[in-house]
Amino acid sequence: MWNKGHMGRKARAGGAALLVLSAAPALAERPISAIDWLSDPLETPVVLPPVSGTGGMADEPGIAPTAASDEIIVTSLDAPNLDAVGLLPGSVTGLPRDLWRASSSRDLIRLIHNLPNRNLPAIQGLIHTLLLAETDPPEDSTGDGRLFLARIDRLLDDGALEQAQAMLAQAGNPTPEVFRRLFDTALLTGTEDTVCKLLRSRPDLAPGYGARIFCLARGGDWQAAVLTLGTARALGIVSPAEDALLARFLDPHLFEGEPPLPPPARVTPLVFRMHAAIAEHLPTAPLPLAFAHADLGPNSGWKARIEAAERLARNGAIGESRLFGIYGEHQPAASGGVWDRVAVVQELDAALHGADKAAVATRLPPAWAAMRKAGLEVPFARHYGARLAGLGLEGTAGALAFRIGLLSPQYEEIAAAASASATGDDAFLAALARGAPPPPRNTGPGGALEQAIRRGFGETALPAQQVLLLQNGELGRVLLTIPALIRSGAAGDLGDLAGGLALLRHLGLEDIARQTALQVLLLQQET
Repeated sequence: MWNKGHMGRKARAGGAALLVLSAAPALAERPISAIDWLSDPLETPVVLPPVSGTGGMADEPGIAPTAASDEIIVTSLDAPNLDAVGLLPGSVTGLPRDLWRASSSRDLIRLIHNLPNRNLPAIQGLIHTLLLAETDPPEDSTGDGRLFLARIDRLLDDGALEQAQAMLAQAGNPTPEVFRRLFDTALLTGTEDTVCKLLRSRPDLAPGYGARIFCLARGGDWQAAVLTLGTARALGIVSPAEDALLARFLDPHLFEGEPPLPPPARVTPLVFRMHAAIAEHLPTAPLPLAFAHADLGPNSGWKARIEAAERLARNGAIGESRLFGIYGEHQPAASGGVWDRVAVVQELDAALHGADKAAVATRLPPAWAAMRKAGLEVPFARHYGARLAGLGLEGTAGALAFRIGLLSPQYEEIAAAASASATGDDAFLAALARGAPPPPRNTGPGGALEQAIRRGFGETALPAQQVLLLQNGELGRVLLTIPALIRSGAAGDLGDLAGGLALLRHLGLEDIARQTALQVLLLQQET
């Protein structure tokens, strides 16, 4: 076991002579991605003849005569193990370095791939902390980075592109699988110039010929890009749909007046960016969450930026300050839907800035209702909860401010200030926020939920399977099972809820346990 309570408190706080159009040959067991929108590397590398004008000759020494390549794997003895790469040191997470050591890589990867989606914000924060932690690799790690790639893929699936990008940058000299993720992440965050520069010097990293053509064009070598596409056609490695998109991307003027391309059957970041480049933008709303980042840039309309920020904030992929910063950029020029939501939040914000208690009391209920409808209660509470609690509102507005405050990082201080006067359900919530929930007051469904939470903070026995894993030293594996327990518990299996909370507390994650319990109660209530 490690220092209990530590984690929760800390965690808050050019054309080349040789054009290779695909990644290096696949290893016998290529890491399988859990997400289906990454660029697809070709299984067999295609080596194109030199481009005219680059100074190379087809029979020049050093150029492979065929597309075949020997399956020779070279591993540097002093190369870092990718599975040990992380962003958050133990001094921040409170996690021990041997978090993964006793577990098999296969078990950890399976658990990461199967982590539930749409978690409570407290549990989502725990997941991201585990994925970003600096740790020793599992004992069976071969250094190929399988666990590292599984962690990256989960971050990408959650839309946490900035965190994934920072992790990938820590990987050093990239492998084709690492570069594949670097490339796609850069395309969605608008930072592709850096990875294209790397690809122009390391064409063997290219995740498919489309990436190579794209980067040649981005570097200004349009002739090499066009010739590369022509050679790919001659070799029969470009589909009609890919050919049409690449051709328009390279020379859109040739297709002026023609109807738009049909919607692509599968959208990768490269397909998405090339459609945008030819002014045939694809909407991000039906696409995986990571694509929403493309709408956060200044070239997107305000409505698109708001909707993208809401999707990402709802999943913990961006901070609440960024969301509410976008909310405040302009005054709504229309009504209905997102505009009504922005308007009521702006009105509340203005009242808070003016310290007008009467105006805040009037504007808080509609703003909170709008946030609840959008599933943004916790980002709203994190942004406004402490300020609302500090106003000393009374009556209905005061009771609402209290509950909103319990969803903020300052929940414990807010509960302590109100505990003397709290009654009824609020007394249970205040005690829970301080770690000592009293017996529930009612026997209905709400009382059963409160009783399960109280058991989780009492003497509930830990789940037997997790006890065995802990005895085997598999702490990381146990932590990866907690999200599924909490998800099951929040859906109605109160035994799982009690067990999940008990595990969090036993492992020293008191802060996360309290936030989780408060969110289970407050996010399913109409306040």
